[in-house]
Amino acid sequence: MTDIRVLIADDQHLLRASFAVLIGATPGLEVVGEAGDGLQAVELATTLRPDVVLMDIRMPGLDGIEATKRICGDPATEGVKVLILTTYDLDAYIFSALRAGASGFLLKDTPPGDLISAIRLVAAGEALLAPSVTRRLIEEFARQPQPAQRPSRSLDGITAREREVLKLVGQGLSNSEIAEHLVVSMATVKTHIGQLLAKLHARDRAQLVIAAYESGLVTVG
Repeated sequence: MTDIRVLIADDQHLLRASFAVLIGATPGLEVVGEAGDGLQAVELATTLRPDVVLMDIRMPGLDGIEATKRICGDPATEGVKVLILTTYDLDAYIFSALRAGASGFLLKDTPPGDLISAIRLVAAGEALLAPSVTRRLIEEFARQPQPAQRPSRSLDGITAREREVLKLVGQGLSNSEIAEHLVVSMATVKTHIGQLLAKLHARDRAQLVIAAYESGLVTVG
């Protein structure tokens, strides 16, 4: 099995070094580069094509949000997943990061084992929102004011069952919770989610959450 290739982007050298030691010592993971700012992160992502970028938000020059937008919006790096690292569990920038294409976020004080698990999940195409704040984050995300020109997300071509699944994803339910709620198998849920990702041109589960709110399928409360 090929190692998961990770790029670390953080302006604090000590943190980068700590992450590099942890990831480099973990079987199945490999650190392919380190970036001290957003511009360097974009350049290295383009050159190295890592599987996952650990991205700090607040960096000099180009910040992590804009760097994420450039990486996720460039066809050359569309396969690169971005995992945001933040100091605050409800950092206002998180909402922008998810819209920019990030696959999720973790707090910088996340236990080492959880960080490793997060990298593997994101590399596999799953979205990751810190468990302690997932549902609260989703509700806060939904309350963010939208630009007047933002069009509503169309659900044309989405079946009734797929709408049910999308609504539950938007409410923060896991695959197993969705399977239990709908009384179907995990394989069936995964099939529906795969179809939703394809039909909505979504990178991963985080983007499905956004789609559920932008379509009006899920609302706060």
